[in-house]
Amino acid sequence: MSSKLAPIPTEKLVVNIGPSHPVTHGTLRIQCELDGETIVRSACEIGYLHRGFEKQSEGVFYEHVIPYTERLNYMGPVQNSNAWCYAVEQMLGIEAPPRAQAIRVITSEMGRITDHCVCAAANFVDLGGLTNFWYLVRYRERMLDLYEELCGARMMVNYPRIGGVSLDTPDGWLEKLRKEMEQLEPMLADVRGLVARNRIVLDRTQGVCPISQEDALNFGMTGPCLRATGIPYDLRKVQPYWGYDQYDFEVITRENGDTYDRIMLRFDEMEQSRRIILQAIDSIPDGPVMVDDPKVALPHKDLVYNTMEGLINHFKLVMHGTDVPAGEYYSATEGSNGELGFYIISDGGPKPYRVRIRPPCFMNYSAFPSMINGSMVADLVAALGSINVIAGELDR
Repeated sequence: MSSKLAPIPTEKLVVNIGPSHPVTHGTLRIQCELDGETIVRSACEIGYLHRGFEKQSEGVFYEHVIPYTERLNYMGPVQNSNAWCYAVEQMLGIEAPPRAQAIRVITSEMGRITDHCVCAAANFVDLGGLTNFWYLVRYRERMLDLYEELCGARMMVNYPRIGGVSLDTPDGWLEKLRKEMEQLEPMLADVRGLVARNRIVLDRTQGVCPISQEDALNFGMTGPCLRATGIPYDLRKVQPYWGYDQYDFEVITRENGDTYDRIMLRFDEMEQSRRIILQAIDSIPDGPVMVDDPKVALPHKDLVYNTMEGLINHFKLVMHGTDVPAGEYYSATEGSNGELGFYIISDGGPKPYRVRIRPPCFMNYSAFPSMINGSMVADLVAALGSINVIAGELDR
Protein backbone atom coordinates (compact mmCIF):
# COMPACT_ATOMS: atom_id res chain seq x y z
CA MET A 1 0.00 0.00 0.00
CA SER A 2 1.45 3.34 -1.05
CA SER A 3 2.02 5.96 1.64
CA LYS A 4 1.84 8.80 -0.85
CA LEU A 5 -1.09 11.07 -0.08
CA ALA A 6 -3.44 12.16 -2.83
CA PRO A 7 -3.37 15.94 -3.52
CA ILE A 8 -6.08 17.87 -1.75
CA PRO A 9 -8.37 19.50 -4.31
CA THR A 10 -8.41 23.30 -3.96
CA GLU A 11 -10.28 26.11 -5.64
CA LYS A 12 -9.93 29.84 -5.77
CA LEU A 13 -11.92 31.95 -3.35
CA VAL A 14 -13.59 35.29 -4.07
CA VAL A 15 -13.74 37.66 -1.08
CA ASN A 16 -14.87 41.22 -0.54
CA ILE A 17 -12.51 43.54 1.30
CA GLY A 18 -14.69 46.43 2.42
CA PRO A 19 -16.67 48.54 2.46
CA SER A 20 -17.30 47.70 6.13
CA HIS A 21 -13.67 47.17 6.99
CA PRO A 22 -11.13 49.27 8.90
CA VAL A 23 -8.73 49.37 5.95
CA THR A 24 -11.32 50.66 3.47
CA HIS A 25 -12.99 53.02 6.00
CA GLY A 26 -16.52 52.22 4.87
CA THR A 27 -16.09 53.80 1.44
CA LEU A 28 -14.32 51.28 -0.82
CA ARG A 29 -15.06 47.73 -1.95
CA ILE A 30 -12.26 45.60 -3.34
CA GLN A 31 -13.31 42.23 -4.73
CA CYS A 32 -10.38 39.81 -4.80
CA GLU A 33 -10.03 36.35 -6.26
CA LEU A 34 -7.57 34.56 -3.99
CA ASP A 35 -5.36 31.55 -4.48
CA GLY A 36 -4.48 30.97 -0.86
CA GLU A 37 -3.45 34.45 0.25
CA THR A 38 -2.29 35.55 -3.19
CA ILE A 39 -4.50 37.96 -5.12
CA VAL A 40 -5.03 36.50 -8.59
CA ARG A 41 -7.52 39.08 -9.83
CA SER A 42 -9.18 42.12 -8.32
CA ALA A 43 -11.75 44.80 -9.06
CA CYS A 44 -12.48 48.02 -7.21
CA GLU A 45 -15.87 49.59 -6.65
CA ILE A 46 -16.47 53.17 -5.56
CA GLY A 47 -19.51 55.31 -4.88
CA TYR A 48 -20.18 54.64 -1.20
CA LEU A 49 -19.72 58.30 -0.27
CA HIS A 50 -21.19 59.94 -3.35
CA ARG A 51 -22.44 63.45 -2.51
CA GLY A 52 -23.11 64.90 -5.95
CA PHE A 53 -20.59 67.71 -5.64
CA GLU A 54 -20.71 68.58 -9.33
CA LYS A 55 -24.51 68.73 -9.53
CA GLN A 56 -24.71 70.69 -6.26
CA SER A 57 -22.28 73.24 -7.65
CA GLU A 58 -24.48 73.86 -10.68
CA GLY A 59 -27.33 75.08 -8.49
CA VAL A 60 -25.59 77.81 -6.48
CA PHE A 61 -23.54 80.96 -7.07
CA TYR A 62 -19.84 80.54 -7.78
CA GLU A 63 -19.05 82.00 -4.35
CA HIS A 64 -21.27 79.44 -2.63
CA VAL A 65 -19.34 76.51 -4.10
CA ILE A 66 -16.35 77.35 -1.88
CA PRO A 67 -17.56 75.37 1.19
CA TYR A 68 -18.51 72.41 -1.03
CA THR A 69 -14.98 72.13 -2.40
CA GLU A 70 -13.52 71.73 1.06
CA ARG A 71 -15.48 68.50 1.51
CA LEU A 72 -13.56 66.91 -1.38
CA ASN A 73 -10.13 66.22 0.06
CA TYR A 74 -11.05 66.88 3.66
CA MET A 75 -7.49 66.16 4.87
CA GLY A 76 -6.21 69.39 3.29
CA PRO A 77 -9.46 71.28 2.63
CA VAL A 78 -8.12 74.80 2.01
CA GLN A 79 -6.19 73.57 -1.02
CA ASN A 80 -9.48 72.77 -2.72
CA SER A 81 -11.14 76.12 -2.02
CA ASN A 82 -8.00 78.02 -3.02
CA ALA A 83 -8.01 76.08 -6.30
CA TRP A 84 -11.70 76.80 -6.97
CA CYS A 85 -11.26 80.53 -6.36
CA TYR A 86 -8.25 80.54 -8.66
CA ALA A 87 -10.26 78.83 -11.40
CA VAL A 88 -13.10 81.36 -11.20
CA GLU A 89 -10.64 84.25 -11.13
CA GLN A 90 -9.21 83.03 -14.43
CA MET A 91 -12.72 82.95 -15.85
CA LEU A 92 -13.30 86.53 -14.71
CA GLY A 93 -9.90 87.75 -15.88
CA ILE A 94 -8.88 89.01 -12.45
CA GLU A 95 -5.95 88.26 -10.17
CA ALA A 96 -5.78 88.15 -6.39
CA PRO A 97 -3.48 90.76 -4.78
CA PRO A 98 0.13 89.69 -4.09
CA ARG A 99 -0.44 89.40 -0.34
CA ALA A 100 -3.48 87.20 -0.86
CA GLN A 101 -1.49 84.98 -3.22
CA ALA A 102 1.23 84.57 -0.61
CA ILE A 103 -1.38 83.67 2.01
CA ARG A 104 -2.82 81.10 -0.40
CA VAL A 105 0.63 79.57 -0.81
CA ILE A 106 1.06 79.42 2.96
CA THR A 107 -2.35 77.93 3.70
CA SER A 108 -2.12 75.44 0.82
CA GLU A 109 1.29 74.19 1.94
CA MET A 110 -0.06 73.88 5.49
CA GLY A 111 -2.83 71.78 3.96
CA ARG A 112 -0.26 69.62 2.16
CA ILE A 113 1.51 69.00 5.47
CA THR A 114 -1.71 68.07 7.30
CA ASP A 115 -2.75 65.77 4.44
CA HIS A 116 0.60 63.97 4.37
CA CYS A 117 0.58 63.67 8.17
CA VAL A 118 -2.78 61.90 8.11
CA CYS A 119 -1.77 59.72 5.15
CA ALA A 120 1.41 58.48 6.81
CA ALA A 121 -0.22 58.17 10.24
CA ALA A 122 -3.09 56.02 8.95
CA ASN A 123 -0.71 53.98 6.81
CA PHE A 124 1.51 53.13 9.78
CA VAL A 125 -1.51 52.24 11.91
CA ASP A 126 -2.65 49.83 9.19
CA LEU A 127 0.83 48.29 9.41
CA GLY A 128 0.55 48.01 13.19
CA GLY A 129 2.64 51.00 14.25
CA LEU A 130 0.56 53.21 16.54
CA THR A 131 3.36 55.39 17.97
CA ASN A 132 3.94 57.12 14.63
CA PHE A 133 0.25 58.02 14.51
CA TRP A 134 0.49 60.14 17.66
CA TYR A 135 3.55 62.03 16.46
CA LEU A 136 1.96 62.91 13.13
CA VAL A 137 -1.60 63.63 14.25
CA ARG A 138 -0.39 65.77 17.14
CA TYR A 139 1.47 67.99 14.68
CA ARG A 140 -1.59 68.13 12.43
CA GLU A 141 -3.62 69.37 15.40
CA ARG A 142 -1.19 72.23 15.81
CA MET A 143 -1.72 73.18 12.17
CA LEU A 144 -5.48 73.11 12.73
CA ASP A 145 -5.06 75.37 15.75
CA LEU A 146 -3.35 77.90 13.48
CA TYR A 147 -6.19 77.67 10.96
CA GLU A 148 -8.63 78.32 13.78
CA GLU A 149 -6.73 81.41 14.87
CA LEU A 150 -6.57 82.62 11.26
CA CYS A 151 -10.26 82.41 10.42
CA GLY A 152 -12.24 80.78 13.23
CA ALA A 153 -12.52 77.28 11.77
CA ARG A 154 -10.22 74.29 12.02
CA MET A 155 -10.87 71.99 9.07
CA MET A 156 -13.54 73.34 6.72
CA VAL A 157 -12.21 76.85 6.95
CA ASN A 158 -14.21 78.61 4.19
CA TYR A 159 -11.35 81.12 4.18
CA PRO A 160 -10.50 81.81 0.51
CA ARG A 161 -12.63 84.12 -1.60
CA ILE A 162 -12.90 84.74 -5.32
CA GLY A 163 -10.46 87.61 -5.67
CA GLY A 164 -8.41 86.94 -2.55
CA VAL A 165 -9.04 85.74 1.00
CA SER A 166 -11.67 86.73 3.52
CA LEU A 167 -9.36 88.06 6.24
CA ASP A 168 -5.77 89.18 6.68
CA THR A 169 -3.51 87.28 9.05
CA PRO A 170 -3.92 88.25 12.74
CA ASP A 171 -1.11 90.04 14.56
CA GLY A 172 1.65 87.61 15.46
CA TRP A 173 0.14 84.73 13.48
CA LEU A 174 2.99 84.46 10.98
CA GLU A 175 5.55 84.25 13.79
CA LYS A 176 3.56 81.50 15.46
CA LEU A 177 3.54 79.66 12.16
CA ARG A 178 7.31 80.12 11.87
CA LYS A 179 7.80 78.51 15.29
CA GLU A 180 5.63 75.56 14.28
CA MET A 181 7.68 75.13 11.12
CA GLU A 182 10.79 74.98 13.30
CA GLN A 183 9.18 72.06 15.15
CA LEU A 184 8.41 70.15 11.95
CA GLU A 185 12.00 69.03 11.34
CA PRO A 186 12.53 67.27 14.71
CA MET A 187 9.06 65.68 14.47
CA LEU A 188 9.85 64.20 11.06
CA ALA A 189 13.23 63.06 12.36
CA ASP A 190 11.54 61.25 15.26
CA VAL A 191 9.11 59.42 12.98
CA ARG A 192 11.83 58.54 10.49
CA GLY A 193 13.90 57.18 13.37
CA LEU A 194 11.06 54.83 14.24
CA VAL A 195 10.61 53.44 10.74
CA ALA A 196 13.79 53.95 8.69
CA ARG A 197 15.42 50.70 9.86
CA ASN A 198 12.35 48.96 11.23
CA ARG A 199 12.45 45.45 9.78
CA ILE A 200 8.64 45.08 9.84
CA VAL A 201 8.11 48.34 7.96
CA LEU A 202 10.78 47.53 5.39
CA ASP A 203 9.51 43.99 4.77
CA ARG A 204 5.93 45.19 4.46
CA THR A 205 6.64 48.07 2.07
CA GLN A 206 9.86 47.70 0.06
CA GLY A 207 9.20 46.13 -3.32
CA VAL A 208 5.49 45.83 -2.44
CA CYS A 209 2.88 46.69 -5.10
CA PRO A 210 5.15 48.75 -7.36
CA ILE A 211 3.96 50.52 -10.49
CA SER A 212 6.12 51.40 -13.47
CA GLN A 213 6.47 54.85 -14.98
CA GLU A 214 4.68 53.72 -18.13
CA ASP A 215 1.70 52.29 -16.25
CA ALA A 216 1.52 55.31 -13.96
CA LEU A 217 1.33 57.63 -16.96
CA ASN A 218 -1.20 55.44 -18.74
CA PHE A 219 -3.50 55.55 -15.73
CA GLY A 220 -3.12 59.34 -15.44
CA MET A 221 -1.49 59.20 -12.02
CA THR A 222 -0.08 62.46 -10.65
CA GLY A 223 1.30 63.77 -7.39
CA PRO A 224 3.37 61.68 -4.95
CA CYS A 225 2.27 58.40 -6.56
CA LEU A 226 3.71 59.50 -9.91
CA ARG A 227 6.81 61.15 -8.47
CA ALA A 228 7.58 57.95 -6.55
CA THR A 229 8.25 56.32 -9.94
CA GLY A 230 10.88 58.94 -10.77
CA ILE A 231 8.86 61.40 -12.90
CA PRO A 232 9.36 64.98 -11.59
CA TYR A 233 5.94 66.35 -12.58
CA ASP A 234 4.62 69.07 -10.28
CA LEU A 235 2.28 71.84 -11.42
CA ARG A 236 3.91 74.27 -9.01
CA LYS A 237 6.99 74.02 -11.22
CA VAL A 238 5.71 73.25 -14.73
CA GLN A 239 2.72 75.62 -14.58
CA PRO A 240 3.44 78.06 -11.73
CA TYR A 241 0.65 80.01 -10.04
CA TRP A 242 0.46 82.35 -7.01
CA GLY A 243 4.15 83.14 -7.49
CA TYR A 244 5.41 79.60 -6.89
CA ASP A 245 8.15 80.29 -9.43
CA GLN A 246 9.60 82.81 -6.95
CA TYR A 247 10.14 80.18 -4.24
CA ASP A 248 13.18 77.95 -4.01
CA PHE A 249 12.10 74.32 -3.51
CA GLU A 250 12.72 70.92 -5.04
CA VAL A 251 10.40 68.45 -6.75
CA ILE A 252 11.24 65.28 -4.84
CA THR A 253 11.26 61.97 -6.71
CA ARG A 254 12.09 58.38 -5.90
CA GLU A 255 12.82 55.45 -8.18
CA ASN A 256 10.99 52.24 -7.35
CA GLY A 257 7.34 53.32 -7.35
CA ASP A 258 6.60 50.87 -4.52
CA THR A 259 4.73 51.29 -1.25
CA TYR A 260 7.85 52.35 0.62
CA ASP A 261 8.68 55.12 -1.84
CA ARG A 262 5.10 56.41 -1.87
CA ILE A 263 5.15 56.69 1.93
CA MET A 264 8.62 58.15 2.41
CA LEU A 265 8.29 60.63 -0.44
CA ARG A 266 5.55 62.37 1.53
CA PHE A 267 8.01 63.02 4.37
CA ASP A 268 10.37 64.62 1.85
CA GLU A 269 7.51 66.75 0.52
CA MET A 270 6.60 67.99 4.00
CA GLU A 271 10.14 69.31 4.33
CA GLN A 272 9.77 71.13 1.02
CA SER A 273 6.42 72.60 2.12
CA ARG A 274 8.14 73.85 5.27
CA ARG A 275 10.78 75.43 3.08
CA ILE A 276 8.17 77.20 0.96
CA ILE A 277 6.22 78.46 3.97
CA LEU A 278 9.30 79.98 5.61
CA GLN A 279 10.20 81.78 2.38
CA ALA A 280 6.63 83.05 2.04
CA ILE A 281 6.66 84.36 5.61
CA ASP A 282 9.91 86.22 4.97
CA SER A 283 8.82 87.73 1.67
CA ILE A 284 5.08 88.32 2.15
CA PRO A 285 4.21 91.78 0.82
CA ASP A 286 2.01 94.37 2.48
CA GLY A 287 -1.24 95.44 0.89
CA PRO A 288 -4.86 94.34 0.53
CA VAL A 289 -5.98 90.71 0.64
CA MET A 290 -8.96 91.20 -1.67
CA VAL A 291 -9.18 92.51 -5.22
CA ASP A 292 -10.58 96.02 -5.60
CA ASP A 293 -13.45 95.13 -7.92
CA PRO A 294 -17.08 95.87 -6.95
CA LYS A 295 -18.28 93.07 -9.25
CA VAL A 296 -16.52 90.53 -7.03
CA ALA A 297 -15.61 91.99 -3.63
CA LEU A 298 -18.16 92.87 -0.97
CA PRO A 299 -17.89 96.54 0.03
CA HIS A 300 -16.60 97.52 3.44
CA LYS A 301 -19.29 97.58 6.13
CA ASP A 302 -18.89 101.33 6.62
CA LEU A 303 -19.94 101.83 3.00
CA VAL A 304 -22.82 99.39 3.32
CA TYR A 305 -24.20 101.12 6.42
CA ASN A 306 -23.59 104.71 5.36
CA THR A 307 -23.83 104.98 1.56
CA MET A 308 -26.51 104.02 -0.92
CA GLU A 309 -23.89 102.83 -3.44
CA GLY A 310 -22.31 100.48 -0.90
CA LEU A 311 -25.70 99.09 0.13
CA ILE A 312 -26.74 98.46 -3.48
CA ASN A 313 -23.38 96.84 -4.27
CA HIS A 314 -23.70 94.55 -1.25
CA PHE A 315 -27.29 93.67 -2.16
CA LYS A 316 -26.41 92.86 -5.78
CA LEU A 317 -23.55 90.55 -4.86
CA VAL A 318 -25.46 88.71 -2.13
CA MET A 319 -28.76 88.35 -4.01
CA HIS A 320 -27.62 88.10 -7.64
CA GLY A 321 -24.02 86.85 -7.44
CA THR A 322 -21.27 87.54 -9.95
CA ASP A 323 -21.87 87.00 -13.66
CA VAL A 324 -19.03 85.06 -15.27
CA PRO A 325 -18.28 85.38 -19.00
CA ALA A 326 -19.65 82.52 -21.07
CA GLY A 327 -17.18 79.84 -22.14
CA GLU A 328 -15.41 76.64 -21.17
CA TYR A 329 -12.52 76.76 -18.74
CA TYR A 330 -10.07 74.33 -17.14
CA SER A 331 -7.83 75.25 -14.26
CA ALA A 332 -5.50 72.99 -12.29
CA THR A 333 -3.32 73.27 -9.20
CA GLU A 334 -1.05 70.81 -7.39
CA GLY A 335 -3.12 69.21 -4.66
CA SER A 336 -1.79 66.89 -1.97
CA ASN A 337 -2.44 63.82 -4.13
CA GLY A 338 -1.71 65.32 -7.55
CA GLU A 339 -3.37 67.44 -10.20
CA LEU A 340 -6.60 68.93 -8.87
CA GLY A 341 -8.50 70.36 -11.82
CA PHE A 342 -11.83 72.12 -12.28
CA TYR A 343 -13.51 72.07 -15.69
CA ILE A 344 -16.26 74.69 -15.70
CA ILE A 345 -18.76 75.71 -18.37
CA SER A 346 -20.32 79.16 -17.92
CA ASP A 347 -23.45 80.38 -19.69
CA GLY A 348 -22.73 83.96 -18.65
CA GLY A 349 -24.75 83.85 -15.45
CA PRO A 350 -23.85 83.81 -11.74
CA LYS A 351 -24.07 80.00 -11.47
CA PRO A 352 -21.91 77.38 -13.22
CA TYR A 353 -23.75 75.71 -16.09
CA ARG A 354 -21.61 72.58 -15.74
CA VAL A 355 -18.87 71.62 -13.30
CA ARG A 356 -16.54 68.68 -13.57
CA ILE A 357 -13.68 67.98 -11.19
CA ARG A 358 -10.50 66.14 -12.09
CA PRO A 359 -9.78 64.46 -8.74
CA PRO A 360 -6.27 63.00 -8.45
CA CYS A 361 -7.52 60.18 -6.21
CA PHE A 362 -9.75 58.85 -9.00
CA MET A 363 -6.82 58.28 -11.37
CA ASN A 364 -4.54 56.98 -8.65
CA TYR A 365 -7.14 54.50 -7.41
CA SER A 366 -7.91 53.35 -10.95
CA ALA A 367 -4.41 51.88 -11.05
CA PHE A 368 -4.87 49.99 -7.79
CA PRO A 369 -6.08 46.62 -9.20
CA SER A 370 -3.08 46.33 -11.48
CA MET A 371 -0.81 47.18 -8.53
CA ILE A 372 -2.11 44.50 -6.19
CA ASN A 373 -2.64 41.59 -8.60
CA GLY A 374 -0.06 38.94 -7.76
CA SER A 375 0.51 40.33 -4.26
CA MET A 376 -0.63 39.04 -0.88
CA VAL A 377 -3.76 40.23 0.93
CA ALA A 378 -1.59 41.91 3.58
CA ASP A 379 0.22 43.82 0.82
CA LEU A 380 -3.11 45.28 -0.30
CA VAL A 381 -3.51 46.91 3.12
CA ALA A 382 -0.10 48.58 3.00
CA ALA A 383 -0.44 49.69 -0.64
CA LEU A 384 -3.92 51.17 -0.23
CA GLY A 385 -2.74 53.52 2.50
CA SER A 386 0.26 54.58 0.44
CA ILE A 387 -1.85 55.95 -2.44
CA ASN A 388 -3.94 57.94 0.07
CA VAL A 389 -7.44 57.54 -1.32
CA ILE A 390 -9.67 60.33 0.03
CA ALA A 391 -13.23 59.15 -0.53
CA GLY A 392 -14.79 62.62 -0.62
CA GLU A 393 -12.61 63.48 -3.59
CA LEU A 394 -12.86 60.05 -5.20
CA ASP A 395 -16.67 59.88 -5.14
CA ARG A 396 -17.22 63.67 -5.11
